[in-house]
Amino acid sequence: RRTDGAAPPIEVGGLVKRYGTLEAVAGVDLTVNAGDVYGFLGPNGAGKTTSLRMMLGLITPTAGTVRLFGRDPISSVSALEGVAGFVEAPMFYSYLSARRNLELLAAYDGGDARKRIDAALDIVELTGRQRDRVGGYSHGMRQRLGIAASLLRNPRLLLLDEPATGLDPGGMRDMRRLVRRLADEGMTVLLSSHLLVEVEEVCNRVAIVQRGRVVYERSEEHTSELQS
Repeated sequence: RRTDGAAPPIEVGGLVKRYGTLEAVAGVDLTVNAGDVYGFLGPNGAGKTTSLRMMLGLITPTAGTVRLFGRDPISSVSALEGVAGFVEAPMFYSYLSARRNLELLAAYDGGDARKRIDAALDIVELTGRQRDRVGGYSHGMRQRLGIAASLLRNPRLLLLDEPATGLDPGGMRDMRRLVRRLADEGMTVLLSSHLLVEVEEVCNRVAIVQRGRVVYERSEEHTSELQS
C-alpha cells in the first residue's frame, strides 16, 4: 500500500443517484486504498452497479463526489487513465475469435495496447483458445476475456461488476484465482458481488450495501464477522 501521500485509487463521498422518485444510490461513502481487493457486497438491486457506473463516469451523480486517483471521472476523461473494468457482462463480437476481439479493442485504445494482448491472454489462461470464436466460449471464459480486455489498458485500478455471476463452481474458483493473481501483481481491485463466499476468499476489505447505502465495512482481520 502506498505511503507516499498519493491520492487513493477511489474516494467516494455522499454519492447519490435518483431516477425520478427512485433513489438507486442513497449516499455511498467509501475509500479504496492502493493494493486493496475491496469487496462491494450486497443483494441485487442494492445500488452496486449504479455506483460503479458513476465511479467509471458512465452516468452523472445526482449528488456527491467521485475521485479516481484524485481526479473526477465526470469532468475529466483523463481521470480514467490507469483505470479499467466492466459493468455488467462484457460484450464481444461472438463471430470473431478472442484474439481478433482484443485486436479491435487495442486498435481503439491505441498506444501500446496491442503489445499487451499476449500477456493479457496468458494472465486469464486463454492463450490456447485465443483463435476460437467467442460464440463458442463458456460464460466463464467470456468473463475472463472481459478481464483480458481490461488489462490491455495496463490499469492500476480494476473495477469488476459481479464477475462470478452465472459461473459454475469451477468457473468461480478460476475467477477467484485470477483476482488473487492480479492483486499479487500490485493491482488495486474493486469487486462487486452478491456472493459472500466470493468476497470472503479474495477481498481484504469489504463494504456491505443495502438500499443504496454502505451499512457495514470491515478490513481483513474482521471479515470473518460477516458470517455472524
